[in-house]
Amino acid sequence: MLLLWDDLLDLKSFISYIIIIMIIMNEEKFVGREDVLEWLEGLYREKASLAVIYGRRRVGKTELVKRFASGKPHVYFLATEKPDLQNMKDLQGQMALFLEEEVFNKIEFGSWEDLFVEFMKKARGKIIIILDEFPYLIGKNKAIPSIFQKIWDLNLSKKEVCLILLGSSIGMMETHVLNYRSPLYGRRSGQWELKPLPFKNIKEFYPEHRFEDRLKFFGFTGGIAGYLKQINFSKSPEWNIANLVFKKGSYLYEEAETLLRQELREPSSYFQILQAISEGCTKYGEICNRTGFKTSKASQYIKNLINLRIVKKSFPVTQKKTSRYAIYRLSDNYYKFWFAFVYPNRSLIEDGKQAILLNVIQDKMKKHESFVFEEVCAEFLWKAYPVQFTNLGGWWEKDKEIDLVGINEKTKDILFVECKWSENVDADKILIGLKEKAGSVDWNKSARKEYFCVIAKSFIKKPKTDNCFFFDLGDMKGF
Repeated sequence: MLLLWDDLLDLKSFISYIIIIMIIMNEEKFVGREDVLEWLEGLYREKASLAVIYGRRRVGKTELVKRFASGKPHVYFLATEKPDLQNMKDLQGQMALFLEEEVFNKIEFGSWEDLFVEFMKKARGKIIIILDEFPYLIGKNKAIPSIFQKIWDLNLSKKEVCLILLGSSIGMMETHVLNYRSPLYGRRSGQWELKPLPFKNIKEFYPEHRFEDRLKFFGFTGGIAGYLKQINFSKSPEWNIANLVFKKGSYLYEEAETLLRQELREPSSYFQILQAISEGCTKYGEICNRTGFKTSKASQYIKNLINLRIVKKSFPVTQKKTSRYAIYRLSDNYYKFWFAFVYPNRSLIEDGKQAILLNVIQDKMKKHESFVFEEVCAEFLWKAYPVQFTNLGGWWEKDKEIDLVGINEKTKDILFVECKWSENVDADKILIGLKEKAGSVDWNKSARKEYFCVIAKSFIKKPKTDNCFFFDLGDMKGF
């Protein structure tokens, strides 16, 4: 059958339409990060800019810069643990593809400087150059920071270019790129440590889920973009936990151990530290006693874990950071979940007994969710902002503890908050206990103005009391 020219055009249009639809349907979901993208666009408008982006693995750095560079002339290069010259050759190949000059890839360059000089001679217009996992280059060639200082000073800083250095090794990025002793110090236009997605972004992945389900998803993914992509949001949180975490060979079952072995030389010792913290040994002395490590060794292990953003050192919000009340906590919900439920129960998981495990840990899971709820409440309060606090965090002293306390050093306002992951909460009863504990908080006692807040799934009733706020899941439904 013969096709008329108009029919052929219609057919081409239809095929193009189908291709576009397929691309959209297969495109990875990108959520949040508006602030970082806006920052990058601002740097892009400068004639020459050098951006440094770093953060823990799987947090979404690569996807972020690819989204930013989409539709703009760019070269993307992922460094590996290959030898220095092979990495340089691989980057040369990406540059040749960008230039659409096969002959460029056949040139024998003697140095990184020569490669960039020749590439920038041939490149036209504004260009983005992305060097992903920059620490791998440093690991294979300690002179890389000095080399790229020279490349920037003598070449790129005079061109229309946006150079982006990415890194998952936070310690190496802070030491070899951002530190004042680094040759690259002072060259960057800006830096951004990419953190996990906040709870509010979970709703964008699957808005049909209830608040309770979204909190459960957040409780074992920690807002890590790479983990959220593994979730089957058409299934329940329990199904996902059973099949993605509590299943031998599954991605999130192996992930914690894989990451720790990549980052640390003595993973078994670090596992002891993390397990101790997970079991409630949050003070320095308790960690040493639980693990049997000498204080000097435990101190170094903890410092390394803090640098990796796996552990955080916390202080009561009203105290200075030299406070003797400092405690150590796991800073990542995925690690919290893994060390609470996976690491101690590997025998059951290896034996395929997910159903038994889910039944055994029910009560402990509710406790874990209550801690996650406190984190979500803190995020919610920064949005709801019932009192103009400038700092918000936990408070504890000896045997007393308040979930959240917001303070304003200028106005002397203080907000005491109790978070209850329960239904039909007696707000009056909670308020009495909260006011009693507030009396132990030694912060501007003679000058402060006190406010109180209770957040729960639901209340028997919400009292109408001056300087008091009550929020339930109905108030948080848009969150």
